Amino acid sequence: MSITTSPETTSPETTGGAPIGAEPTSAARLDELARRAAVAAPIWRASTAAERATWLRAAADALDAHLDELVVIADEETRLGAVRLRGEVGRTSGQLRLFATVVEEGSYLEAIVDDADPTATPPRPELRRMLTGVGPVAVFSASNFPFAFSVAGGDTASALAAGNPVIVKAHSGHPRLSVRTAEIVAAALTSAGAPEGSLALVTGREAGNALVQHPVIQAAGFTGSVGGGRALFDLATGRPDPIPFYGELGSVNPVVITSAAITARGDALASGLVSSFTLGVGQFCTKPGVVFVPRGGAGGAEFGALVAQAVQGVAGGPLLTDRITEAFPEGIAHLAADPSVSILAGTVPTPDAAQPVVLATDTAAVIARPEVLLEECFGPVTLLVAYDGPDDLLAALESVPGSLTATLHSEPGDDVADVLEVLQRKAGRVLFAGWPTGVAVTWSQQHGGPWPATTSLHTSVGATAIRRFLRPVAFQDAPAHLLPAPLRDAELAGIPHRRNGVLSSATG
Repeated sequence: MSITTSPETTSPETTGGAPIGAEPTSAARLDELARRAAVAAPIWRASTAAERATWLRAAADALDAHLDELVVIADEETRLGAVRLRGEVGRTSGQLRLFATVVEEGSYLEAIVDDADPTATPPRPELRRMLTGVGPVAVFSASNFPFAFSVAGGDTASALAAGNPVIVKAHSGHPRLSVRTAEIVAAALTSAGAPEGSLALVTGREAGNALVQHPVIQAAGFTGSVGGGRALFDLATGRPDPIPFYGELGSVNPVVITSAAITARGDALASGLVSSFTLGVGQFCTKPGVVFVPRGGAGGAEFGALVAQAVQGVAGGPLLTDRITEAFPEGIAHLAADPSVSILAGTVPTPDAAQPVVLATDTAAVIARPEVLLEECFGPVTLLVAYDGPDDLLAALESVPGSLTATLHSEPGDDVADVLEVLQRKAGRVLFAGWPTGVAVTWSQQHGGPWPATTSLHTSVGATAIRRFLRPVAFQDAPAHLLPAPLRDAELAGIPHRRNGVLSSATG
């Protein structure tokens, strides 16, 4: 096991003989962790599907076995509550088990064979191609999901599943939890047969900057702010040997509601919106931050009143970190200062309270000042935007930045084809029922969108998140015994693959 922590928290035996205080990880220690990861990388890359799946399930089992202990630490550091945190541990261990299944199923390898054809013009050699692990991966933990997007979260699970060791940069919002989670998971991996250096933990901003620039690191995953993500993205791509940086950054997650939808189910839509934008005290990256509603009739003012009524009595709560707590009232004040904005419910919060706030504006203001009105505000706030018909709505939607999600609430008789075309350009997941908070961890999930939602085209949640940490390699006229095992005929038959252009399902 390789982590950096305080001697009061962890014994030298469990940290590989290197107890470290709460101070940031030193450059020398980072080099040591990177060296261990480099040694572990070829072992992970060459591991069989059965071995890798066993290691992932061992990590999941260990998290579940330490559930009570971890939840206590997490609640002390994040104040998210035991119910939410217990569910998040289950999601985290479930992700690990999903990726074990992905590894065993084998289609993620994208195995392809073209047999040699000496009669082709020109003669064609035998080519066998597959995806393989990129090498050691850096993962930056998020504050709002201390398990599912942290030390053993989706980025780590997908990187390990792809066959790569991981070095995690701990989030300052839950340092003790990060240390303990890393201890548990690293110990479980090595006990199950994974090599030393499979999982390591570093702390401190400078260590994080150095980590993404370290020559051993071959890719990085990040969940956090636009500013922090962009800074790391620039470091990753500015290296002498640039590496891919998969960042999940800011998202306002637009919602469009038609007049017919409000007429048919206005009360339900209002209560659903309130439940969604206040979930987790508004600290979800999929929070619906801007909602377009028709002006007049059964729209704007009436729906705003329904939302204001629904938000009454909804409790706020403490925010995750001191920085987020300070930033929330600043963000509300920044929005409320715009001359077009009115406060429908709530008040400009004080630094020690995060109560729900509902704001209202119109499309003219959004089109004129998108940099002000469409900036993500982390916390329980949403902005209702009144529109005057289809053309006005479409013009305003073009101002919306890339988002993780977009939601369309309409009725069967509504002509929403043009709206849908814009929404699917703006977001990675488009919803037609319900609300965007809550991200199912499945094979088909897409949790990513155009900039600034993410820095890439890939998802950070779901089975295909593994694709971020893989690279293609082709073998030409290779002797069978020198091929990677999945490309040898005997094992190839057991996984989905394509041969001479024909797609075959696994037979094993």
